[in-house]
Amino acid sequence: MRNSYDVAVVGGGLLGSAIAWGLGRVGQRVCVLDEGDIAKRASRANFALVWVQSKGLGMPAYTSWTMQASDTWPKLAAELLEQTGLDVCFQRNGGFHLALGEEELEQRSLLLKRLHNQPGAVDYKMEILGREQVARMLPHIGPEVSGGSFCPYDGHVNSLRTFRALHTGLAKFGVDYRPEHPVSDIKHVQGEFRLISPKGEIRAGKIVLAAGNANQTLAPMVGLKAPMGPTRGQIVVTERTMPFLPHPLTTVRQTDEGTVMIGDSKEDMLDDTVLNLPISSVMADRAQRMFPMLGRLNVVRSWSGIRVMPKDGFPIYDQSESCPGAFVTCCHSGVTLASNHAFEIAPMVAAGALDKNKLGAFSATRFEKSEVRTSGYY
Repeated sequence: MRNSYDVAVVGGGLLGSAIAWGLGRVGQRVCVLDEGDIAKRASRANFALVWVQSKGLGMPAYTSWTMQASDTWPKLAAELLEQTGLDVCFQRNGGFHLALGEEELEQRSLLLKRLHNQPGAVDYKMEILGREQVARMLPHIGPEVSGGSFCPYDGHVNSLRTFRALHTGLAKFGVDYRPEHPVSDIKHVQGEFRLISPKGEIRAGKIVLAAGNANQTLAPMVGLKAPMGPTRGQIVVTERTMPFLPHPLTTVRQTDEGTVMIGDSKEDMLDDTVLNLPISSVMADRAQRMFPMLGRLNVVRSWSGIRVMPKDGFPIYDQSESCPGAFVTCCHSGVTLASNHAFEIAPMVAAGALDKNKLGAFSATRFEKSEVRTSGYY
């Protein structure tokens, strides 16, 4: 088996898989080193949104980056379908953030004004709608819904099928995927990287660290930084029901299979082996107040998952000066940004340098500044 590659990608979740797929697409010899199915993978605990609305408060460049991803997601979905035969069920039909009561609606309006009025803000269509306007688009809302914000660039996918499609595509591109290969050490020797795992050493001309929260430990090995602040989130899934929710919400969405996903929690803890039932109860209660019909459905499963989260919520993309050819990539929105990672980040890595005009704002050097930023997590 080969042990020398053009690029070694550390991490086989949605982020690493999208980058590795993009590298394979442009003809690179790639190896993906992954913990495998034992990993506490955010890719299996996400809400599957492709989301633009309200992102970028504190960093306008993030708004542009998510807009670009939303625009290129149809291309990614089409290429995966053609290559693998797997339909990832991408829909871009606009998304809502609903408010329960006038006070919540006013708070939402103020947040969007702050987003729009910040220096360097990107102008894109996002509007506050009153109850009657929302009801015309979402006729099953409950009496407490006072209105909400709507953005036509929002959408969602089947994220597990996207994950499967990317890995199927990796194999078709000849990418060497190695599960049960957690990287414990990285050496940069004579212009080459040597990555140590329990199953041996892999050599590569370039490396991409896409190992989620583990990047915080791996990045300093190659002269980089990845300040992370992971959180826990919970998700509730109901039984299948009739189609009733044509637009995804930040907290409720109906999947292509007919189930309803509910998720609206953020906890500063890292134990994903248990559920905080009071939090699940609050999430379910809010969802039922938005759509009373949910009260008739059975819950079929619920879980908690550890989110990949840079300290300020915004992505980190950096390249090493002391170890040329080493790159670090971190983000919370692995689904939303998958197309950018495949079509933008991967070719930059193949060429050996990140485009600072596009990605300069996402360097980890921003954490050396004293200014306080608002989280990129909506």
